[in-house]
Parts: sequence; C-alpha cells; structure tokens
Amino acid sequence: MEQALLVLSNVPDAELAGTIARTLVEQRLAACVNIMPAVQSVYQWQGAIEHASEVTLMIKTTQARYAELEAAIKAAHPYDVPEIIAIPIAAGLPAYLNWIVAETRKELNV
Repeated sequence: MEQALLVLSNVPDAELAGTIARTLVEQRLAACVNIMPAVQSVYQWQGAIEHASEVTLMIKTTQARYAELEAAIKAAHPYDVPEIIAIPIAAGLPAYLNWIVAETRKELNV
C-alpha cells in the first residue's frame, strides 16, 4: 500500500486554516484536514523569543502527493518559513488508510 502521511502545519488564524484545509481537500492533496484551534507556540525567530496564538492543521495525505501539498501550503501561508512536518503513518485501521490513498489519487482530480 502507498505510504500514508500525517502532515502538521500551524497557521496564524482560523480563517486561513479553513481556506487551506478546503483547498487541500478540493485539490485531492489531502483526504482530510483536522483544524485544532488555539494552540500557543513559543519559538525563537530572528534572535527573539516569540509567543504566538496559532491554529494547527492535521493533514492526512500520501507520500505521492506530499510535494504538491507542501507547495500549496507554502503558496497560501504568510510565514517566511512555515511549519510543514510530515510524519509517516506506521499503522492504522486498514480501511481508513485505504480511504486516504483513494481520496488523494491524482488521476481522480478533475
């Protein structure tokens, strides 16, 4: 079976999260996107400690669609260096993993 991935990305607000999620699903770059509101991020950026309220996207896709998914997120994202992290899904309900693969097949994209 094709490798399923869980991709994580944080965005600055719920409106952008919804826009990105809808675009990824419409373009079949993701089977599903969960939007997790109100996470607090603490990080270093350009020599300063930053605190930001962000919205996390949990994106289910496949390795075959990852490059296009990454490009779509980067194109829509306002950050200079957006968080885009792909984690291989090592195990899961076979029917769900098959659904991810089926929903992200490029040849089904109209």
